[in-house]
Amino acid sequence: MIRFIQADEVLAIRNEVLREGRLTLDECRFQTDQIEGSFHLGYCDQDELVCVASFHPQQYGEYQGTGYQLRGMATLEKYRGKGIGNQLVNFAIVYLRGQKANYIWCNARKKAIKFYQNIGFEIISDEFEVPGIGPHHVLYLKIQ
Repeated sequence: MIRFIQADEVLAIRNEVLREGRLTLDECRFQTDQIEGSFHLGYCDQDELVCVASFHPQQYGEYQGTGYQLRGMATLEKYRGKGIGNQLVNFAIVYLRGQKANYIWCNARKKAIKFYQNIGFEIISDEFEVPGIGPHHVLYLKIQ
């Protein structure tokens, strides 16, 4: 089941999946977690939170309209490959259309590019390195 969650609820999965458990939970916070318009989604299997994603209003480059950045998308390893992340992003797309957003963008790890492309995102940048994390591309999805 997908539900809106609080920023604090995403921290443990962000740390485990995206930072390999190397950080404290406070170090896994994003400055944008609490800004106006931001929201966080979680997919629960029974009572266990297994997939999270965060969204906040943020323009990208020259793109027109209302943009949202997707950050901190993470699924626990034993739940990957089951379509849960896809469901979560599609839920966000429907919600953001209702909020009159025009597009979503993200900085995607190179190993996650295919996941995002399967949803409909397109690569809009050259590869770049995020220090300590690895190669990324910026991806874009027009939602209306």
